[in-house]
Amino acid sequence: MDGQTAAFSLVVFIIFIALVFDYVNGFHDAANSIATVVATRVLSPGAAVAWAAFFNFIAFAVFGTAVAKTIGSDMVDIAKIPGDDQLFVLLAAVIGAVIWNLITWYAGLPTSSSHALVGAYAGSAIASFFWHYGLTSPLPVLKAAGWIKTISFIVLSPLIGMTLGFMLMVAVYWIFHRVSINRVDRVFRVGQLFSAAAFSLGHGGNDAQKTMGIMMIALVAGGYHAMTPDGKLPEIPLWVVLSAHTAIGLGTLSGGWRIVKTMGTKIVKLQPVGGFCAESAGAATLFFATFTGIPVSTTHTITGSIVGVGSAKRFSAVKWGVAGRIVWAWVLTIPMAATIAALTYGVVLIIEKATGHI
Repeated sequence: MDGQTAAFSLVVFIIFIALVFDYVNGFHDAANSIATVVATRVLSPGAAVAWAAFFNFIAFAVFGTAVAKTIGSDMVDIAKIPGDDQLFVLLAAVIGAVIWNLITWYAGLPTSSSHALVGAYAGSAIASFFWHYGLTSPLPVLKAAGWIKTISFIVLSPLIGMTLGFMLMVAVYWIFHRVSINRVDRVFRVGQLFSAAAFSLGHGGNDAQKTMGIMMIALVAGGYHAMTPDGKLPEIPLWVVLSAHTAIGLGTLSGGWRIVKTMGTKIVKLQPVGGFCAESAGAATLFFATFTGIPVSTTHTITGSIVGVGSAKRFSAVKWGVAGRIVWAWVLTIPMAATIAALTYGVVLIIEKATGHI
């Protein structure tokens, strides 16, 4: 196999694994879109995943590609990695992210697929930089602007979701305090269909773009596209956009029932009014982040929104022990995904050295 054919094969394989990650992201994060609507019994699990998957897919028609360009251009300076090694870094990154997602899915932990991907990308890039240049600072291969934005929203997105969820719930209590419980329940059972759709739209819009960013970097590293003169990703082809949204939609359609149980019942016991407020707060946060190009965690966002809604009812309604376990999983996601990707990069190098090709 000549070098050009080998590079083409590797690019295709990376894109395939990236789409596998996108699919795993869909069923890992399906709970974010459907847990509240299932927990309140507004929709059956089957109908809920179909509803969420549809809006995951059509999100491509609503949002641009600002998040994809952040992932592809502003997190890692791929130019600092030797050309022959760039594809190996990307391969290790997507494999590392998939492995961490499967581990946390099996454990039923609603961790962030987004942070798994960026952590894995950073881990494999740093491992490559160390391999080629020795134990010098890893920072030259990481871009501060993208990381500051992403890490800030690890804290800000759940806080924004929590604040909006709390405020919406208080507003609903005040507006409907003289309306019968049964009537309120009927109104918000219908309303929750729209809030779940909005959150699923935001989920698809933000999360599918992260995979697009990795796919485009693979195409750039393989020589099939070029960065713009200012070091940004070029325009993303329609086939990349549609394939990413299709993969995440199919993943959501398959569901992630272990995490649905945690998100829908173990943090706060929700009624339709609470589900509507949580999803609306989460959707508003995701819309803002996606339009401004910030890769946020849909998991963090909806968890914060659910906690805010529960706190509005009474502080003790939130099961803080479960919430604490989830927060620890959040803290560990980036370093663990980075470690797994760095180890994967080592394995990839060993295979390449032993066989001459992947």
